[in-house]
Amino acid sequence: MSIISEKGDFSVAKNVITIPATKGRYTAAAVDNQKKRRVAAYARVSTDHEEQQSSYEAQVDYYTAYINGRDDWEFVSVYADEGITGCNTKKRDGFNRMVEDALLGQIDLIITKSVSRFARNTVDSLTTIRKLKEHKVECYFEKENIWTFDEKGELLLTIMSSLAQEESRSISENCTWGQRKRFADGKVSVPFKRFLGYDRGEDGNLVINEEQAEIVRRIYGLFLQGRSPYAIAKALTADGILSPGGGKAWSSGTVKSILTNEKYKGDALLQKVYTVDFLTKKKKVNEGEVPQYYVENNHQAIIAPREFDEVQRQIALRCSGKNRQSRVRVFSGKIKCGYCGSWYGSKVWHSTSKYRKIVWQCNHKFDGGEKCTTPHLDEEEIKGLFVKAVNIFFREKDEIIENFNIIKNVLWERRPPEARQTQRKKLERFLAGLEKREGVIAGFDENLWYSLIEYVTVFDKENVRFTFKDGTEIKVSK
Repeated sequence: MSIISEKGDFSVAKNVITIPATKGRYTAAAVDNQKKRRVAAYARVSTDHEEQQSSYEAQVDYYTAYINGRDDWEFVSVYADEGITGCNTKKRDGFNRMVEDALLGQIDLIITKSVSRFARNTVDSLTTIRKLKEHKVECYFEKENIWTFDEKGELLLTIMSSLAQEESRSISENCTWGQRKRFADGKVSVPFKRFLGYDRGEDGNLVINEEQAEIVRRIYGLFLQGRSPYAIAKALTADGILSPGGGKAWSSGTVKSILTNEKYKGDALLQKVYTVDFLTKKKKVNEGEVPQYYVENNHQAIIAPREFDEVQRQIALRCSGKNRQSRVRVFSGKIKCGYCGSWYGSKVWHSTSKYRKIVWQCNHKFDGGEKCTTPHLDEEEIKGLFVKAVNIFFREKDEIIENFNIIKNVLWERRPPEARQTQRKKLERFLAGLEKREGVIAGFDENLWYSLIEYVTVFDKENVRFTFKDGTEIKVSK
């Protein structure tokens, strides 16, 4: 019916016509589309302990049957992670592969048990879900009954993710407290699968693995001979000995960590590192931020404490100061300048030509003031002088051994108590090797160099003095 106003206008009653939606708001699929949704599930257990294995398998079986039981769903896969924390998604291969497949358009819906199974990090959780939502992929969390395409889904998800994150923080703090309590009680634990020389005993403490302990003793012995961690790593790799982690190649860092680990002398320093952030699991070397605990005589030693302490002293000498004893090359830290007492270092001459050679000279030869007068020596000259000195030494070895046996007890008694045992073992190894040698040598032998020579002092090319490990000094000339 038309109504005439005072001004004579006609007014018509409104008629609102509803036009039904034909596409899903987030999926863009037709509302009456009968196409099955491609559905995947995500399962995770946070530890790799045996008791969790059944939980993991149960989740996989459950979701496989659950998805296949729906006529309107098409089963894609169950993505899973075992023994992985939920605090962040960086190391969760199954989770990351699932998200990648979803973004490539292979998944329409992801089902998981709960928000905490998906992620305990609020930022990770929301970022991932929003990214999936932009690609028209929905998530469903069974325990909380949250569908991410629902109007209230994101609000509920934010609340639940925050709660999950706080739960993770609480768990982390409880674990940290428990670990520090064990440290305070002096309870020692190491990653036995990657720790060379010890197995886990029945009481959980360290028990020597003799086969592996021999490798540890060899490492300490080679170092005390004068070899660098790099040279030791190279030798172990060449001999086909597997590293603590089971790898074929050793690194100098691995060797140095063995040389500096107090557990090999029977003690244990606890809480060397601590966790900075429970979400990222980032660790930091403890420099006094949290308490440390030192347990003496906790287990049987592989390396005698005096020998261990001597190794630490040698490491300190090689790593600091003007006259530090480098061990990068065979002759590093072994040749002294007779003029100023500094160590010789290597220099490369004619590095880009066929005349390239390595020479050794005083490291402080040109450090201002009066220059050192000692000459440089190339490596072939050093090797030739070594052969001369060793052959002289071998000709006199019987007299050297006899004289040493007469005075050895007096010699050791004059040394400080803490140095006696280390020096005794060092010289006993030296004499045992010397007694086995017969005849003369024709060329340079690296093993003999390390086992016989303490250091070399260069005054000039006609006066080069080799000091052997028993104290014998032999002068040779070029």
